[in-house]
Amino acid sequence: MGNSHPSNKTGKKVVAQKLEHAKKTGVLSLAEHKLEACPTVVFQIANLRTLDLSSNELTTLNPNIANLQKLKSLNLESNKLSPGSLNPLGRLSNLQNLNCGDNLLSKPPEGSASSNVEPLPENLPNGLKQLKISGNYLSTIPRPILSPTLMKLDKLDLSKNDIAAIPDEISNLKNLTELNMDFNSIVILPQSIGSLAKLKVLSLKSNHISVHSTQWSDKNPQPLPEELFTNTPIIDLNLHGNPMTSTQLNSMIGYDKFLERRQKVKTSALLGGALTNLDVCGLE
Repeated sequence: MGNSHPSNKTGKKVVAQKLEHAKKTGVLSLAEHKLEACPTVVFQIANLRTLDLSSNELTTLNPNIANLQKLKSLNLESNKLSPGSLNPLGRLSNLQNLNCGDNLLSKPPEGSASSNVEPLPENLPNGLKQLKISGNYLSTIPRPILSPTLMKLDKLDLSKNDIAAIPDEISNLKNLTELNMDFNSIVILPQSIGSLAKLKVLSLKSNHISVHSTQWSDKNPQPLPEELFTNTPIIDLNLHGNPMTSTQLNSMIGYDKFLERRQKVKTSALLGGALTNLDVCGLE
């Protein structure tokens, strides 16, 4: 049975004080307490809205976390959570912000090539607005993320995984404004990304996007489709660390429309007294 309290007396006293305070404020941080399990008394704080359990030693979640029906923000970053451990979160109907980055949600068991267990609950809370699942050994985008029921998802961070492709179903995320796919294995984006009518920020640092020839055709499609530049309001695109040049980027159909939007942002920012970094998407 894992420790649900720090082992030293001072640590226990601090946790006890935080728990009492949380009953009044609805906010509780137990980050960096070396916890192997969340103290069970936490699940009795019915008015809890924000819970931070980051940087502990959690490997699973107590199903009773589903009792926290007013919870809006949950931080589980930097633990040891394994495939299937997040299933109780599917019942947190008011959850808006979930950070489960830097865990083991898709790490295969010892001696196995892959994990057959879904890293996320089959049904994520419909009200989810921000989701961070970076650094979790993912080779594909988990199916629950691509559900058309996530109509409010605004920011999605899938960086530091081993994802090779973005499926067409990304178009289901109608409200998405920011997508972070840094440090993955992406080589090409689907045309359906052009359906993201609110997408303003796309970061693809250190992927495998390259150009062999700028003679675009069905056999040699643009790795960044025209629809990305012309059908979305994107103004911030980061391609630093990909094996391509700014000259190749400039040759892509639709890229001129992107530059026009960027120029408007630059003009607006300068008039407002702000300085904006408008280099060529991090490429040389």
